[in-house]
Amino acid sequence: MLKGTRIVEIEALGPAPFAGMLLADLGADVIVVHRKQAPMPGLPERSLLDRGKRSIALDLRDAGDVTVLMRLIATADGLIEGFRPGVMERLGLGPDACLAVNPNLVYGRMTGWGQDGPLARTAGHDMNYTGVSGALWYASLPGELPMAPPTLTGDIGGGALYLVIGMLAAIMRVRAGGQGTVVDAAIVDGSAHMMNLLMALGQSGALVAERGQSLLDGPHWCRVYRAADGGFVSVQCIEPKFYALFLDRLGLAADPQFSKQFDRDLWPELGNRLAAIFVAKPRDEWTGLFQGSDACVSPVLSPWEAAQHPHMAARGSWLAVDGVLQAAAAPRFAGWAQRTPAKGPARGEHGAEIRAELADFDTNR
Repeated sequence: MLKGTRIVEIEALGPAPFAGMLLADLGADVIVVHRKQAPMPGLPERSLLDRGKRSIALDLRDAGDVTVLMRLIATADGLIEGFRPGVMERLGLGPDACLAVNPNLVYGRMTGWGQDGPLARTAGHDMNYTGVSGALWYASLPGELPMAPPTLTGDIGGGALYLVIGMLAAIMRVRAGGQGTVVDAAIVDGSAHMMNLLMALGQSGALVAERGQSLLDGPHWCRVYRAADGGFVSVQCIEPKFYALFLDRLGLAADPQFSKQFDRDLWPELGNRLAAIFVAKPRDEWTGLFQGSDACVSPVLSPWEAAQHPHMAARGSWLAVDGVLQAAAAPRFAGWAQRTPAKGPARGEHGAEIRAELADFDTNR
């Protein structure tokens, strides 16, 4: 879908390379500008986040290498950088300098706190950003410490995906005759924006500030239970017709307390009763009991288990490339075959190839 679109990605950690991977998965020519040496020890030689990209190794403190980078930027539709505010400017690679050589460039900036504001220049990580944005508040049961799945809510959801959306929107604008621009993708902004589906429940009183009292964070029919073998079972039968099927499978359809699905005063007690029921049998036995029903009960699987699940396997959602388990590209497009992503390049692997392309570009411009 993005064939013919070129993105230059400046090597960084966290959501910026994920955004570049997603664009490469969609067919963009993503050239990652690697440091000549790995930025920290322990990183893989070929990161799966670099799959489908090409690599050139440059030293951004070397004037000659910066010249090469600026020539590369002149050929690009977009640029991704994930440094703290001010770093690219100090390197002479800020938006003004890059837009001067390519007025149609979409300059994508990926940070936690954003380019301005009291916290803009301070360090942080996923949980810091989502904690301040409000996105971490409902992340666990009442009485437990808020804890969301690592990286998903902040780095990926509120960060990388919003950067990609912003860059694609801006590229569309350029192709419609507009000018290049700067995309300020801040994890605090994106993760706050992600809350709007949940916040919409507040319009009907189904979302309150007290944890454990809202439609999706407190009911006994909206949580995860431990099974006898230490596995877990997820239950989220929100609609009454699905809840009725859930009760029927458990033999609780005639129980007067369980019939009061939306009685908030009963939620803690009924949650304890269900916990005692689910812990009596192993996870896979519960999976079998609810198999094929609309009771909205599913096992909680590790990524390695998920890769073997019949549904995930049928869709090819997980795959192994050179022995590395990873998720396939998403979303899918009708009439387009699903591709196995190319493995990530070695640092600087395509340097000669890219320099030759730049020489051709300079000759023909």
